[in-house]
Amino acid sequence: MSASVVALLCRTSDRTPGGARGAAALAPRLARLLGVEPRMVGTAGDARAGGFTDDLRESRGCLLEAGGQVDDALTAGRFPVLLASDCSICITTLPTVLRHNPEARVVWLDAHGDFNTPETTPSGFLGGMCLAAACGRWDAGLGDGVLDPARVVMTGVRDLDGGERVELERAGVGTAPPEKLASALEGEAVYVHLDLDVLDPSVFPAQFPASGGLSTEGLRDLLGELAEQAAHVIGVEITAFEAPEDEAECERLAAIIESVVEPLL
Repeated sequence: MSASVVALLCRTSDRTPGGARGAAALAPRLARLLGVEPRMVGTAGDARAGGFTDDLRESRGCLLEAGGQVDDALTAGRFPVLLASDCSICITTLPTVLRHNPEARVVWLDAHGDFNTPETTPSGFLGGMCLAAACGRWDAGLGDGVLDPARVVMTGVRDLDGGERVELERAGVGTAPPEKLASALEGEAVYVHLDLDVLDPSVFPAQFPASGGLSTEGLRDLLGELAEQAAHVIGVEITAFEAPEDEAECERLAAIIESVVEPLL
């Protein structure tokens, strides 16, 4: 199967410029692994702290583009690799994946659940509400596709707001410890959402750090086991590479992530 490697640079709910910079740095490396040319879509917008209603309105085109890129790849029989600054893309990407593969499972690798709603969010941050929107727990106004929350399996989530925790329990979102994730999904088709803050902030920078995360070796092993035991991996989206301005340090960190995700690709 051929692959599609796309770095989506346009702003969704970015509060720093590091995420777009990270997506642009990582795309060429993963494209080389897969033997394809990377594509850069959009231009980085002004990073700022915005409320979810403003961010939804202003980033509508970018969010629809995210789902469109995944749709185009799957329609053409290609393996989608979508890189973006922020998890908000999942509002459109995950329902798109399930339209193509109704029996697929979504692996959610993230320090955060991103399952707040307008009623529970303490910050109004769209990036902390996006999975709940993809699962139809609130209406983001970006289409009628809805992901069944029972098809989601979370690993590495360790920083949840109180109301968010209740929402996850009510919705029936699954969880698995890292050492049991691959066996829990043996024989399944899986799509991977990888927010790099699932790594411990002592080994990789994060905009919203949460201690107790995975090591780079642990994440690499987890992805390798998942690739071996799942029936097939149908695509991956990688977000929240909070890249520094220093070019050499940015490339060093990009090389680490290239090594971590290589077994999955």
